[in-house]
Parts: sequence; C-alpha cells; structure tokens
Amino acid sequence: MIEIHVLEKSGKFAENKDVSREIRIREIWPALERNEEVVLNFEGVEAATQSFIHALISDILRKQGDRALERMSFKSCNETVRKIIGIVVTYMQEGA
Repeated sequence: MIEIHVLEKSGKFAENKDVSREIRIREIWPALERNEEVVLNFEGVEAATQSFIHALISDILRKQGDRALERMSFKSCNETVRKIIGIVVTYMQEGA
C-alpha cells in the first residue's frame, strides 16, 4: 500500500493541475501497475478544485474503470473535497 499525502504536494487549497498530474504519473500509476492499493490522504486540505481532482484521477478511471476504484481510497476528506471527488467519479463512470 502507498499513502499519498496531498497536503504536502498541493497545500491547503489543491488547485494546481500540474501538481495533480505529477502525483498521478509518478505515484498513483506506478503503484496501481504494481497492484498496490493507493490511499489519497487529504488531511489538512481545506478545498480542491474539480480540475485538480479530475487531473488526479480521471485518466486512471478512463483506462481502468472500477478496477482502479477498488484499489484506490480517499482518506480524511472534508465534505467539500468529498463532494468534488464524488462528482468526478460519477462523471467518469457515466462514460464521459
């Protein structure tokens, strides 16, 4: 299992799509390819943009679908961040 602390990379307001892209490419994808579980820990992150979350997980969901969601979890999300993650996941599951 790999746990990624989003706050350390994005700060309290996760908005930089380049940062989320780097997390996806350098940390999430390699872990999933090794069949590891990935925990995205949002402790301390007060807000995130939809574009940040989209850049973080949409490509993975597009390519691996529910298989990726079975190995990914989102930890310590406040209500705002949880809602945005839910929006992106639902959008991707609807075949966007």
